[in-house]
Amino acid sequence: MRIDVLTIFPKVFTPLNASMMKRGREKGCVSFHLWNLRDFSTNAYRQVDDAPFGGGRGMVLKCEPIYRGVEEIRKYNPEGTVILTTPQGRLLTQEIAAQLAQKPGLILICGHYEGVDERVSRLCDEELSIGDYILTGGELPAMVIIDAVVRLIPGVLPEGAAERDSFCEGLLDWPCYTRPAEFRGMKVPEVLLSGNHKAVEEWRRLQAEERTRKRRPDLYQKYLEKKKAVNTQP
Repeated sequence: MRIDVLTIFPKVFTPLNASMMKRGREKGCVSFHLWNLRDFSTNAYRQVDDAPFGGGRGMVLKCEPIYRGVEEIRKYNPEGTVILTTPQGRLLTQEIAAQLAQKPGLILICGHYEGVDERVSRLCDEELSIGDYILTGGELPAMVIIDAVVRLIPGVLPEGAAERDSFCEGLLDWPCYTRPAEFRGMKVPEVLLSGNHKAVEEWRRLQAEERTRKRRPDLYQKYLEKKKAVNTQP
């Protein structure tokens, strides 16, 4: 997969050079390409923002440099799905990440300032948000989207690893422990030390269900509905 990012701060994308992102690139599973939005400005000062029509606070990213940037990127990533990071977008979920991982390429536009000229939405196949809170710009959301997607690309993680993650079955993950078996009076549950793999799997499933029920009742309800639908299939 080819992933292009259009941003006014390309230098902040250092996480793409570490951990799974680096591993995926070295394996040839994914390539990353950063584009500075200011390179597509025709202004002598490389300006990419302006005051909003109608007045108001803040500045708005202009549509012209974004259109020019995406048109240039399209020469190298013609089938890339264009995504704008914006608080107005759909909330990123594991399901959406899995769908994007099947795409031949992604083109991410990082929003910034008070917002992005509404006409940019016509360029986009998708608008995504990572949560109901305010960030300085779209760079961090873009990195979250990239991380969530890349780890699902075949070959990046060991086979089967992604399927065991939280949310893949609609549940939070179960409690995890490692050595020592006892620390300051806190003991690892006996079942995890038993060597009984069937009992361990059952314990983990029950723990995941209970943790989700307590911490994310919204997810738990969806899990129950999905489970009921599967059980009632002919």
